[in-house]
Amino acid sequence: MTATLSGLELLHRGKVRDIYAIGDDQMLLVASDRLSAFDVVLPQLLAGKGVVLTRVSQFWFDKTAGIIPNHVITSDIDAMPEAVQAHRETLAGRSMLVRRAVPVKAEFIVRGYLAGSGWKEYQKSGTVCGIELPEGLLESDRLPEPILTPTTKAPVGEHDENLTLAELDDVVGSEVAAKAGKLSLDLYREAAAFCAERGILLADTKFEFGTIGDELLIIDELFTPDSSRYWPADEYEPGRGQNSFDKQIVRDALVATGWNKTPPAPELPVEILDRAMERYRDIAKRLLGS
Repeated sequence: MTATLSGLELLHRGKVRDIYAIGDDQMLLVASDRLSAFDVVLPQLLAGKGVVLTRVSQFWFDKTAGIIPNHVITSDIDAMPEAVQAHRETLAGRSMLVRRAVPVKAEFIVRGYLAGSGWKEYQKSGTVCGIELPEGLLESDRLPEPILTPTTKAPVGEHDENLTLAELDDVVGSEVAAKAGKLSLDLYREAAAFCAERGILLADTKFEFGTIGDELLIIDELFTPDSSRYWPADEYEPGRGQNSFDKQIVRDALVATGWNKTPPAPELPVEILDRAMERYRDIAKRLLGS
């Protein structure tokens, strides 16, 4: 699902989502089957991925509405405007009608475990985004407490950059930084507890916020396997990388090609894509129960 839709105004095409204007105060978020890695869109699609992302996001938006309001109006195609329903075959199951918010210009990442770029930084300096951590931690170790490690919001094709908490204040303002930071930690703890009951470890996740007037909202996606690192609890073993319910298999395959992480990305074998899609379906089934 990559084509522009007739009768709808395309506002933005991101790495995965297309955003269309619906009047002055609403938007349509469409989760495509595009696949990105290292902030680069790959040349191949992952069939059905957008539907999984939409279902998982809707589940978490509903579940966390008591912690913070979100931008979702509906993900039911029958409740959307006629101009959207005209593309039912393309949009059903992979689109959300949302309130139009002003995005907060940072991404709020919460880490409960030491992995990915956090592990790389810790090996060099004993810190993650400038936050000092205890000595002697292993790769994938659980952190004493979840930590907030924000980043910039880079355009498509560019890489996000880590921000210290002081830099976050400068980028988004101290009031928004404090409120969104606390909510990020609250959301993470709530989701991590839910996941633990289902044999899943939520290693880390990314949040995006927006404002409508003075109201702070959670926007974009929420706890999807694109924005979160999920691990099976029964396979967890500190001291090594973990088997993730996400596109880690894609990242590993790309690294193995010697690719320099700049566009264009190389094509991957179909079996790698099939295995990645199976991981997406698996985490959705474990979370949603179907």
